[in-house]
Amino acid sequence: MSGAAETPAPQPERRSDRLLVNGVELIADHCGALLWPERRLAVVADLHFEKGSAFAERGQFLPPYDTAATLDKLEAVLARHAVERLVCLGDSFHDQGAAARLPAPIVRRLRDLTARHHWIWIAGNHDPAPPEDLGGSVETTWTEGALTFRHEAEPGPKAGAVFGEVSGHFHPKAAVRVRGKRISAPCFITDGRRLILPAFGAYTGGLHVLDPAIAGLLAPRFQVMLLGRRQVFAFPHSAVVG
Repeated sequence: MSGAAETPAPQPERRSDRLLVNGVELIADHCGALLWPERRLAVVADLHFEKGSAFAERGQFLPPYDTAATLDKLEAVLARHAVERLVCLGDSFHDQGAAARLPAPIVRRLRDLTARHHWIWIAGNHDPAPPEDLGGSVETTWTEGALTFRHEAEPGPKAGAVFGEVSGHFHPKAAVRVRGKRISAPCFITDGRRLILPAFGAYTGGLHVLDPAIAGLLAPRFQVMLLGRRQVFAFPHSAVVG
């Protein structure tokens, strides 16, 4: 997995964290969360809680700190932006047994968070039945105003045909060339009609946005917003390299 982008390209399309999806102004946070300030709403995708312990059960050791690190980052986002509502876009749990493997302190932290926020778990392919005993509500899709939130983008009759869809699932990443150096990082990708979020979890890889699985869902003139350490950097589709 490539790290966050650190060096901005000369003359990016816009060095801004603002984006429009179906006429709704949103903010792309450098940590990978999406913010809808007008609604006091935050959105995150693909937390993959307990991915490390799932690998350990199969004999592949990973440091068992991914869930705590992801939750630390999530708590910081909620506090920094005074979020009242949170939508988790599926694959919040790495598998159906992940909730049972959560350490007791993590369970207490999650229950405290879901008690203090309007919390929505969207079902994903890794967690088609998110646990209900941690608080929050479980939905297949959820619509707020002009936006519909789901785990995986729905294919339209042609690229970019779906309006107002916000999803995750693909863990998008992109690469650009800056001063002769190729820089790759997780990213948001949007064509103004639909938006795909980067994975928020600590142990998550990525799929390049030029892969047909992602590019085929969007109009050709899409934009990517690479995650940097302190901000996001926006580039047009023409700046993306393989």
